[in-house]
Amino acid sequence: MDSANQLASVGTFQVLKLPLGFIRVLEWLFAIFAFATCGGYTGQLRVSVDCMQKASSNLSIGINFAYPFRLHQVSFEAPLCEGMRRERLFLIGDYSSSAEFFVTIAVFAFLYSLMATIVYIFFQNKYRENNRGPLIDFVVTVVFSFMWLVSSSAWAKALSDVKVATDPDEVQLLISACKDQTNKCGSVHGPRWSGLNTSVVFGFLNFVLWAGNIWFVFKETGWHKGAAKYPGGAPEKQGGTFNQQPYNQGSFDQSGGYSAQGDLGQPSEYNQVGGPTSYSNQM
Repeated sequence: MDSANQLASVGTFQVLKLPLGFIRVLEWLFAIFAFATCGGYTGQLRVSVDCMQKASSNLSIGINFAYPFRLHQVSFEAPLCEGMRRERLFLIGDYSSSAEFFVTIAVFAFLYSLMATIVYIFFQNKYRENNRGPLIDFVVTVVFSFMWLVSSSAWAKALSDVKVATDPDEVQLLISACKDQTNKCGSVHGPRWSGLNTSVVFGFLNFVLWAGNIWFVFKETGWHKGAAKYPGGAPEKQGGTFNQQPYNQGSFDQSGGYSAQGDLGQPSEYNQVGGPTSYSNQM
């Protein structure tokens, strides 16, 4: 049974066994993983400042940051190593646009995949009515494929910049006391990036799923079914040659008989029966 007949069963979960429905479920799950690993991230790094005056030292300066990675709003205090004075510093960079764009695409993809799966299962007749449902589904799938590629690429670039901006060695360059050679600054620990790295992987996996599903959605449209009715195209016209029965051309002998000769186009021959008639016979 082809996919069209199987999809026609309304209110059945058999559609989930077909590539069209099964990939939609995977898209729904992978979208959850994408926005959960990115949108739910919180990170921390710690640096130490060991002053010549030990009373001013701070050996564990914690710096916390999280989604949407507006690092220029993340502040921390560090000792100046001048008595008990401290300075307030901020991290550098704002990567919220790429992060929020990625999460937004993931949320909308999650909602659309869920809605499409429900339609496949319970509203198949409405989906296939006037071929409007498959066409809309096809266009939306193409758009989401492109948006997943763009958002994942942008987020991957932003993540690399976030890693640089939150590197403990880079943060130490912001601290005034660390510029004095008499003070010792170091890194206690850096952020853990496994969650954000996973979000990038899920972003590109979503692109592969949505791009691969374009073909299966296209098969449900009238464009594909119309082309399938005429797989060989229009019948070819014959080249204007006609098969004619051979036309026999006769030749006459002098006895008045008729003899059939070859086909039209061959040189006709006139055969004489016997020798020439003598003049005496004509008299």
